Amino acid sequence: MSLEWFDRISGELQDHLTSICDEYDRNGSMIVERGSKHPRIEFYTELDDHERDYFASVFFDPHNEEFYLEFFEQELGQVSKVVLADIEDIVDAVHESFHIYLEENDTDDEYDLDADALEEHDDVEIYEIDVDWETPEVTAYMKENEVEVTYQFGIVQETGDGVLKRINRIRTADDDMLKDETNFIFSKEEASTIIAMIASHMDKLSEMD
Repeated sequence: MSLEWFDRISGELQDHLTSICDEYDRNGSMIVERGSKHPRIEFYTELDDHERDYFASVFFDPHNEEFYLEFFEQELGQVSKVVLADIEDIVDAVHESFHIYLEENDTDDEYDLDADALEEHDDVEIYEIDVDWETPEVTAYMKENEVEVTYQFGIVQETGDGVLKRINRIRTADDDMLKDETNFIFSKEEASTIIAMIASHMDKLSEMD
């Protein structure tokens, strides 16, 4: 399984993006990660404190020699992917993600392209991504009749990446139940880094009120 196509696109992508968008030329950057089973290209802006604020990730499947985006479909409760057929599709997807990021002033570490944004691309294919959930929902915090926070860990079948699903359930004053669900996808290499960072700063964390 050759990475020749991945390396070629990675080498051309930055020039394509800077040539079509002055705003990206001033603020956007990318970094290539080749060490994972499915290599990826991360796109980010640099904050005033020199921290990176990521807004998109483009993955590469070496077996099928295709690029794709991953996103979470809230209504279906599952991770899906969009195949990007050529460099023009990649540029369009990243360009769109960048401007959505700017408009929303997103402060999350990474922007997940949602299904509504993808409706404008009539020629892309959307696939469901199968996740093997290794654990049930585990309650991390609960305040009776007010709030409950649960986590669930799974493995993406195709890539072997980990998925951490967080569900926040809040009961309102009108006795309605609000549910907020987020999913974080990461590689094995990232997992060890995340665990180490959290472990070394546990004593600085405060408990939930």
